[in-house]
Order: sequence, then C-alpha cells, then structure tokens
Amino acid sequence: MRTRGAAVSAALLVLVAGCTDADADAGSSSDGGTTSGGTASSPVAAEPGGGLTVVADEDPVAQAVTTSRALFESSPVAVLVRADDRAGQLLGASAAVGLGVPLLVEPARGGGAEPAEELDRLGVDVVLAVGEAEGPDDGPEVRSVPADVAAVAGATGLSLDEEQAVPSDGDVAAVAELDPDGPVALRPEDAEAPEDGVDAEELPEFDRADPVEGVVLLAGDDASPAAVATGRAAGARVVTVSGSTDPRASADVVEALSDDDAETVIAVGAGLGAEQGLDWKVATAATGTELPGGGQLLFPGRMMVALYGFPGSGALGVLGEQPVDAAIQRARDTAAPYDALVEPPVVPAFEVIVTVASEVAGPDGNYSTESPIETVWPWVEAAGAAGLYVILDLQPGRTDFVAQAELYRPLLELPHVGLALDPEWRLAPGEVHLTQIGSVGVEEVNRVVTWLADLTRERSLPQKLLVLHQFRLDMLPGREDLDLSRDELAVLIHADGQGSQASKQETWRTLRQGAPEVAWGWKNFYDEDAPMLTPEQTIQQVLPTPELVSYQ
Repeated sequence: MRTRGAAVSAALLVLVAGCTDADADAGSSSDGGTTSGGTASSPVAAEPGGGLTVVADEDPVAQAVTTSRALFESSPVAVLVRADDRAGQLLGASAAVGLGVPLLVEPARGGGAEPAEELDRLGVDVVLAVGEAEGPDDGPEVRSVPADVAAVAGATGLSLDEEQAVPSDGDVAAVAELDPDGPVALRPEDAEAPEDGVDAEELPEFDRADPVEGVVLLAGDDASPAAVATGRAAGARVVTVSGSTDPRASADVVEALSDDDAETVIAVGAGLGAEQGLDWKVATAATGTELPGGGQLLFPGRMMVALYGFPGSGALGVLGEQPVDAAIQRARDTAAPYDALVEPPVVPAFEVIVTVASEVAGPDGNYSTESPIETVWPWVEAAGAAGLYVILDLQPGRTDFVAQAELYRPLLELPHVGLALDPEWRLAPGEVHLTQIGSVGVEEVNRVVTWLADLTRERSLPQKLLVLHQFRLDMLPGREDLDLSRDELAVLIHADGQGSQASKQETWRTLRQGAPEVAWGWKNFYDEDAPMLTPEQTIQQVLPTPELVSYQ
C-alpha cells in the first residue's frame, strides 16, 4: 500500500481553509504522462497525517481543490464539473468515485478562480469534463462528455448500470454512499431521461490508487458534492454531519470516529470550520464514550429524574432511605412514569450530597462535613453500572466550591458523574447555617465552570452537567454574567422551592425572568409540598418542561 500511516492525535489541528488555485503551493507534479498505447500512470492517494484537517472553504471551487490537496499526491486523470451544473456534478461524482480520481469544480461562467493550478500539481494529463464544464484553455487534454450516463460510461469504462434519482436536498448524502467498486449513476430527481447512443472517447487505462486507510471525512451541511466525491475516490469513509456542527451530537459521527481503524479526520465545510473547539470535540467523539441514555451531549437528548439525599441516612432525603441496590430500583421506578409523558429518553439519576452543611464549625472550621470518597464511590460505581447518572452535591459552608470539588476529582473524571452547587449552604465569614441563607457570587461559580470544563476536556469526557440550586434571586447574585461559553458543560438552574403549588409556581416564574440561557430543573418534595405533583401534573403544570426533576 502506498499510504503513509500516522498516529491519531486530535490535538493536532491542520487548517487548510481558503486554499485555491490562486494561492496554493503548486507542490510536486507527476511526470508519468499518457503513453502512446493509451495507458497512464496511476493516481497516488496520500493520507493527510494523523489528527484533524479542516477544509473550511465556502466556495465549492476552493473546497474541491483543498480536499484534493489533502487526499491526493498525484493523478493522471481528473474529473471536472461546473459549479452551477447539478446534473454534471452528480454524474461527475459517480465517475470520479468509480475511477478513484479527484473531482474538481470550475466556477460558473464568468466568475471565480479556476482549478488550473491544482490540475498542474496533480500532474493531470487528461481532464474528463462532464456536463457543462469546459475545462482549462491550456494544459491537460480535455475530453468533454454531456451529463449522460451512456456517454460517461463510454468514456470511463464504468458500467453505471444502476441509476439513482437524487432529491434536491440529498446530493451530499447520495455521493457519500457511492461505492468505489461499483458506483451507481446519480442524477437529479427531476432530470429528464438520459439520451442513448452518445459516443465518447475512452480515457487512458490506469490502476486505481491504493485507498487511504483510517481516514474519516466529516461532511457538513455546506460540504460540496465534489469534495465528498474526492474523499470517497481516495477511500475515505464519509459521514454526513447534519444540523449541529458539534461532532459529539451525532451518533453516526461518534461511531465512525471511535472505530479502531479511524486515525485521521478531515472536516469539510465552513460550518465545521467555524465550530469552536472542533479539535477537542473530535477527540471526545473518538473515545466512543456515551452518557447514560446515549450520546455525548446532555440536552435536549434526555430528561433526568433523580433521587436526592445522603447515602446511608434518610434524614437528608429519600436517596439514603435504602441500600444502594434498592435505591437504584427506586430511582428507576420513580423515573418510569415519565417515559410515556415526554419524548426524549428518561434517565434515572442520583443526586448525592457529598459535603453536608454542619451546625458546628468542625475541625477545619468550615461548617461542612466532607464525606470520604471511599464512602461515596460504591454508590457512584453501582449507579453507573446500572445506567444511572450521578450528580455530586456540594454544601461547602465557609470554604469555596472549587476546593470541595477538587476532593472528588476522581469521581468527576467518570463520564456519568456531574456536579451540583448548593448556594443555600455557602456561608460568608461570620454566618452560620439555618440563621442566614447562603449565596455565592457569579465569580466563584465561573471558577467552578472553568475548573470542571477543563477537567472534562482534559479527560475527553462527554458533556458534564453542572447544577446550580436556587430558590431566591439573591442566592446567585450576578448570574446574568454566568459563563456559558464552555461547551464541555451543560449548565442547569434547579428551582428548589417548596410548599404550596401556587408558591412554587411563583418561584419558578421569578427565577426564569431575565435568566441566562440554561437548562432547568424542578424539585418535588414528598413532605414539604402541599400537595406534591404527580409525574403527569409535573409535566402538565411545570412549563417549559424541565430537563431534570428531582425528588426529596
């Protein structure tokens, strides 16, 4: 195989956007040429190196050139189509994939840079111009064929016996599915029937390039069919990234990147190129690690229903009213009624109080008792094995949230574990629990955001949940400046009000007014609510529907 393997390293970001024939380095050209007997040298495909290559061009001409540069060292033949000729692009894609050569694009008549320099870099001897493409005035020999199946089959020697009508929004997906060993003839769904009996001069014979190994091409919504066809022609696996440009959001992308053979990623499209943190998001997707309920992003892909409390004690919530195995079953039973009430999957969860507010200062003087990690670990481990999500709840007293979170770093390094901050129990100097209601300024919360997001990125973990408990506005002063820029986290404000439903609804409305764009949670209290909502009432009356419902 004439490929150059490289170890995967998604930390390596090679940005090759904006590379057109006008500004590209010509590189080395092939001198094989076409012999008098009608044979030519073979194309040479080249892996772009381990890690991530981004093709962020918006212009389809430049995008096709950049992809060709990333995946081919040389080629005696190239297929050329015109940017405004859809029929030519589709059938040209079938030809390029079947031949194993790059598909380049010339601009619509009267504008843009030509791909002439890329043809020269590849050492192209013959250009197959399909449809309305005219080909360069100087350089390689141009053989023109209409966007006609018989003509393209005659010129290429490909059978193209099977045709596929492509809907107006399906070009990239159809090209991505082309089989290099037997491509179908793609045509627009509304195109007229192809003509018969069109003669075409055959291309010189050549062997296909050895396919690249371990290369996955991510095709964004704005990827061009030509760039995708070049990827398939080189042997890359193509996965379309539709909707979100975050690779963690697609199960297909996660599956493709986590395959053992995946070593190199090429992301094609301006949207993917503009995705902040694409390198670490690709690295996270490549782990294949999923959250309970599936996927690597939390919301809106699931709803959580959690039992709240302290392991081994029922005094602080329902979680500790039974041993861990029984608590897991109770969490499942509590979550089960919601399955029929909401569309996304319902994931049972634990919210485990790991640091408990204390009425006495304690040896360290911080009015908070930190549970040994060895005490909490069996609960976290058993919950994860059972498919539950776990939230570690901090009641820090007079210390700060980051200092306490650091105590539980090994647990937070697990993919199914998130963090909750309980400002009610964050005391200022001189304050004591149950005399004052605590609060935490946004600066300290943002330090937690940074700390937890950095940990998540460093460990290539799926998105992690950060819960902020609140039932009064003054518990989170400055929350309008909450740092929501870290895609490693899903931040959720949890309304902890208790009492009459009228009072709880007023708290819900008050907290949501002027709030930042976060997810939302609601708490049902067994003893303090009057009355406690049923699951059906929770979904009907708490609007918009919360992403997390907890029970205490």
